[in-house]
Amino acid sequence: MPTQVGIAAVAVAFVAVLAMMLGAAADTMVAAVVVVVLGTWWWGGSTEVEPQYSGAKIEGDVVTLDFVKKMMDDFKNQKCLHKRYAFQIVLQMREMLRSQPSLVDINVPDGSHFTVCGDVHGQFYDLINIFELNGLPSEENPYLFNVDFVDRGSFSVEVILTLFALKCMCPSAIYLARGNHESRSMNKIYGFEGEVRSKLSEKFVELFAEVFCCLPLAHVINQKVFVVHGGLFSVDGVKLSDIKAVDRFCEPPEEGLMCELLWSDPQPFPGRGPSKRGVGLSFGADVTRKFLQDNNLDLIVRSHEVKDEGYEIEHDGKLITIFSAPNYCDQMGNKGAYIQFEAPDLKPNIVTFSAVPHPDVKPMAYANNFLRMFQ
Repeated sequence: MPTQVGIAAVAVAFVAVLAMMLGAAADTMVAAVVVVVLGTWWWGGSTEVEPQYSGAKIEGDVVTLDFVKKMMDDFKNQKCLHKRYAFQIVLQMREMLRSQPSLVDINVPDGSHFTVCGDVHGQFYDLINIFELNGLPSEENPYLFNVDFVDRGSFSVEVILTLFALKCMCPSAIYLARGNHESRSMNKIYGFEGEVRSKLSEKFVELFAEVFCCLPLAHVINQKVFVVHGGLFSVDGVKLSDIKAVDRFCEPPEEGLMCELLWSDPQPFPGRGPSKRGVGLSFGADVTRKFLQDNNLDLIVRSHEVKDEGYEIEHDGKLITIFSAPNYCDQMGNKGAYIQFEAPDLKPNIVTFSAVPHPDVKPMAYANNFLRMFQ
């Protein structure tokens, strides 16, 4: 019997015995630990940390703030995280995300604040700048990153490992959602898959694809602010309960609620129209207004589109697009932005910022060779 299979069998037997001895609740907790530990070994094979490795290290099973800060500093200096720790972070995220619903409710206590960011697209140095401007995520300074973490920018591995590590460190400090670029088809074309192969390994390509399928599709802040990557739907009458019921554990389909959540865009005129992207649809202020009324909501926050000022307020002030990748692809000259909300009124305070320098690695450096011809 192969060693990995033997160890897996022992682990399953161990959890089964605990189930009988301790009951289901205790067994669930222990099983999660076993899955992460065993999974790290399984995916990483015999990956060991070499004595000469001087980068960030996870001591035991807990991702700490000291580890995250060291890892971020290493990334800024273009040093890699050891695969052993990358496996541990990604596997821990997989187990955490699997237990979340497709629509996550966020509660912000009165007097507390909450930050929503838009697309980051592999621009690691601009992500670090957000944290320098607004503070690192913590229980007292929580964030929601509204997806498209990867692709196009050539530091996508650094972005996704940083966000995942922060989530592992403190789950209530940072919320992560799925966008249209958290998919195999987009990652294959726009650079993330090639970057993962270059900086990590082929095994990570499959693992990230699996974890992306676990990301929630939308969030609601204090039952008033609906946050989604793309937009609304081809039919009226969609309720939050319908979104929560979506089976998201798959690659994005080409139609239906999940597709439209990830791909749709607002339009300046009423009604609905075809999407300029060829996927999803365009929707007007009347569609926005009816969705908000049907679900007793006040505001929609979405991302998905680059904006000159980093944001745009549309649909009679009921919809805000937020985009957090300044000078997108080193070409667009746009600002980035994020939104700060303070409870209980949740009035949006939009903060804009400019791009910061980064090492001389061009956008799409790891992308499909055919696309790179046009850069």
